This record gives sequence, C-alpha cells and structure tokens, in this order.
Amino acid sequence: MPKVKTHSRAKKTFKITATGKIKRFRAYKSHLLTKKTKTRKRRLRQGTLVDSANLNMVRRLLCLK
Repeated sequence: MPKVKTHSRAKKTFKITATGKIKRFRAYKSHLLTKKTKTRKRRLRQGTLVDSANLNMVRRLLCLK
C-alpha cells in the first residue's frame, strides 16, 4: 500500500491549533483594497476557524482523521 500524501497547498494554508481545530486566513485581502473600508480590511487580517461544512474536506486534504 503506498503512502498517503498531504495536499501541498493545504499544509501551507491551514494551521492546526493546540486543541485540534483548524485555522484559516480570510480571502479578499490581496488586491482592490482602495474601495474596501478600514474596518473591513482590519477584520480580514484576523484568522478564523474552518467552518463545520468544510471541515471534513480540509481534514482529508491534510490527511487527518
């Protein structure tokens, strides 16, 4: 049986917290920033947890159980 490989982009994108939750960074922060408000850009800087709807997919990409 071959080894199971972790998805290369996923291991750079997601971080696992000490309690086992998966952290992600927010999208829409790379360009077209002049029309976005200061409050919105400040909120986009903060990380958040992966939603429960996508948790199984992300776990599969990271080869977690």
